[in-house]
Amino acid sequence: MIQCKDCEYYSLGPDGEATFTCDPFGTVKEPECLAKWQLLKINQMVAGYQATLRYYEKLAPMQEKMFKAMEQELDEMNEAEQWKRAADDHDEDDEPWRDALP
Repeated sequence: MIQCKDCEYYSLGPDGEATFTCDPFGTVKEPECLAKWQLLKINQMVAGYQATLRYYEKLAPMQEKMFKAMEQELDEMNEAEQWKRAADDHDEDDEPWRDALP
């Protein structure tokens, strides 16, 4: 089995990170290359997912504050409109004769 470091599609980046330019649909030299390529892609996906989670963890406190502010605004709106509902309920009780009209 050929080692990745000996392959022509392998290069070492300036930061010491391994870079692979192999294509699983055309430049696979051995069956093991495909398995290694799949592992690399899974690691990239996991790293992306972890970066997303870290970003969401930073956003969580701001979202919590925003939700509390929105709840407070909605509660204040409901309190401000209670007089309308109370007046409507009161008007219906004072005029029972309206039910008798055709």
